[in-house]
Amino acid sequence: MSVVPLVEYDDAAPEVRAVYDDIMATRGTDWINNFWKALAHDPVLLRRTWESVKEVMAPGALDPLTKEMIYVAVSATNNCEYCIRSHTTAARAKGMSDQMLMEVLSVVGMANETNRLANGLQVPVDEAFLGKD
Repeated sequence: MSVVPLVEYDDAAPEVRAVYDDIMATRGTDWINNFWKALAHDPVLLRRTWESVKEVMAPGALDPLTKEMIYVAVSATNNCEYCIRSHTTAARAKGMSDQMLMEVLSVVGMANETNRLANGLQVPVDEAFLGKD
């Protein structure tokens, strides 16, 4: 259960409805998910977050499926059930298979394990890895 009541479209202030309308138009859907309904208590936060998400998740050098799979990976690492489910659903709609999901999560698990080992052991960064970004 949300710590704040969810703001439904019919109960939303005009500035919130405007953001909801943009979300639905951009996503080609007729509903607003609960994340946005919770943020709607602060219309400035709602608009800022939506504009940032819309910009970052738009096609660019990375295709939309890759961006969704990255979002799933980060959400799994951050243990955000809502985002894992939301972005897994979005990635599946963009073509992610079960095999792709399992591979993403395998990479996430391995990266978390090796990151912790490298951090715990305070392994110095190899010279070959410096300055060649």
